[in-house]
Amino acid sequence: MIRKKSLTLCLALLPFTAVFAQKDIQQKDVERIIRTLAADDMMGRKTFTPGVEKAADFIANEFKSIGLQPLTGDTDFKQEFKMFSLKPSKADIEINGNRLKPEEFFFSTAHRKVEWEEKAPQPIFIGENDDFRQGLTKARRLEKDALVMVHPKHQEMFNRYAQYFKQASPVTELGKGTTKIFVLSPLNEVAAFDIEIKNEVEELSLANVAGMIPGKRANEYVVFSGHYDHIGIMPAVAGDSIANGADDDASGITAVITLAKHFKKQAKPERTLLFVAFTAEEIGGYGSQHFSQQLNPDEIVAMFNIEMIGKGSKFGPNSAYITGFEKSDFGTLLQQAVKGTPYSFHPDPYPSQNLFYRSDNATLARLGVPAHTISSVQIDKDKLYHSVDDEVESLDMAHMTNMIKAIALGAKDFVQGKKTPKRVDKTQVQ
Repeated sequence: MIRKKSLTLCLALLPFTAVFAQKDIQQKDVERIIRTLAADDMMGRKTFTPGVEKAADFIANEFKSIGLQPLTGDTDFKQEFKMFSLKPSKADIEINGNRLKPEEFFFSTAHRKVEWEEKAPQPIFIGENDDFRQGLTKARRLEKDALVMVHPKHQEMFNRYAQYFKQASPVTELGKGTTKIFVLSPLNEVAAFDIEIKNEVEELSLANVAGMIPGKRANEYVVFSGHYDHIGIMPAVAGDSIANGADDDASGITAVITLAKHFKKQAKPERTLLFVAFTAEEIGGYGSQHFSQQLNPDEIVAMFNIEMIGKGSKFGPNSAYITGFEKSDFGTLLQQAVKGTPYSFHPDPYPSQNLFYRSDNATLARLGVPAHTISSVQIDKDKLYHSVDDEVESLDMAHMTNMIKAIALGAKDFVQGKKTPKRVDKTQVQ
């Protein structure tokens, strides 16, 4: 009888034992990290600014103090790469002998110089009754150069897009890819044109910050990631112009650092663990794109991308949702791992927001990796997203700490090699 009672007591304690296994994840440490990343002296961590470089240095120092190793082949925690910023120095366009005004066209190109005359492409027309967005998207996806004539009925949308395209645009490869030129004109026939564009080029440096804990299986990787860049300085609101990006995504990077510290204290993992802070997510996901080219994606078992976990979800305390839940059994395995604990994971309740494709997980998912984002923000109601009010004071520190514990618990069997999520069907990912 005594033995039976003892067994019953042990079984009753199992869920709580699993929770307390993450007792080294402390709220005071979480607060220290996120307050540093979201401080005003980081100036909003915009890509290509001293603020984002300062954040990268802080993350690298954290990885060093934890005792992580640089990724194989690297000598430090900075995974550096180059981009190029193109700014027009000359843009002359003539259509049917008439020279266009600057407000009548915009373009995208990765070439220093564009000259179209004899070998120019046949024009594409977005007519008065056509859908401008669909036409523009279709033209941009063409794998060839394109001159796109846009009817003046679409002037308002044309001007909106022109404002975006006329900013200095970063590209990853100089001199490659297609050129697209968009012209606002009522013409439905182009008899002749003469186009000359010259760009000034500035080379820019970026860096992901990445460290690892080598596992017994050197070529099986579990990735924990987030992005450390944000949007920088905005028009002032009540005297505040710094978009601190506490939830987006200092919360995710805080989780990555905290998880690195947690797993470093455990026994040597079965699988190799990679901890990555991506740069340039806010301007196109360039950091995760570079990272994906450094490894064989078939060797990445799973990716825990962590984005905006600083506030409670619609599912209640200590809960989060997983984007692209239906694309693999990653989420189901996490649900099983935390069953019987105070934590819970749910399918993404905001399918219309297209969140699966709005973070760095999408790059790896397109390569077949079970790569999902874990988040808790109520994105349909959150009014602080991309604003100067996304500050630490708006976050629920207890919730965030518990979500990091939940991720640690959910990842345990992946780390120990006991569970392997199914691959994402690459043909079903945009």
